[in-house]
Amino acid sequence: METSAPEETATGPAGRASGHGRGRVRERIVEAGSGLFYAEGIRAVSADKVIAAAGVSKVTFYRHFPTKDDLVVAYLGELAAAERERLEEIRSQHAGDAAGALAALAGALGEVARGDRFRGCAFVNAGAEFADPAHPVRRAVADHRAWYAAFLAAVARDGGADDPAAAAAELMMLRDGAMVCGDVDDAGVVAPRLAAGFAAVLAAHRG
Repeated sequence: METSAPEETATGPAGRASGHGRGRVRERIVEAGSGLFYAEGIRAVSADKVIAAAGVSKVTFYRHFPTKDDLVVAYLGELAAAERERLEEIRSQHAGDAAGALAALAGALGEVARGDRFRGCAFVNAGAEFADPAHPVRRAVADHRAWYAAFLAAVARDGGADDPAAAAAELMMLRDGAMVCGDVDDAGVVAPRLAAGFAAVLAAHRG
């Protein structure tokens, strides 16, 4: 699935310079950046805009994130961790039932797509802004998409697919298309159409 749009946090004074305080400040910077990057686009958002939204000084910001790219990688890392946890939860809830897991995944993606602030997959959006495959942001996107593909291959294997990697590639393409549809078309059709597509792919690869 794609996690819901990152929430922007209210600005406030920076925490004290204790370890716990530094953690809170870093968290607030990431939250502020996440909301802005997702809503407005990464390149459109300056470090100064994140600093203002987080309510921290430039010195504090750059102490935690030497470059804006470092913050973008942290933003994607938090999204990836949340998404992986949710996907594993879905698979666990449907252990031994690949069709059920894929149907639940389609439903979860459809629910996210209906969100008021949904504007597509954060990873696809980020990848589109950074063309260089060696760039840290593009590598973060590639790493998460590789994990996602491996997850889908494991689900397809659970469902008896004869070629789990090929099935995963098709499932991933459907998932990506669903995220585009949810952003620019009718989000209400995402869940049922994606569920039908997932089921067809799984059936086709059962030989």
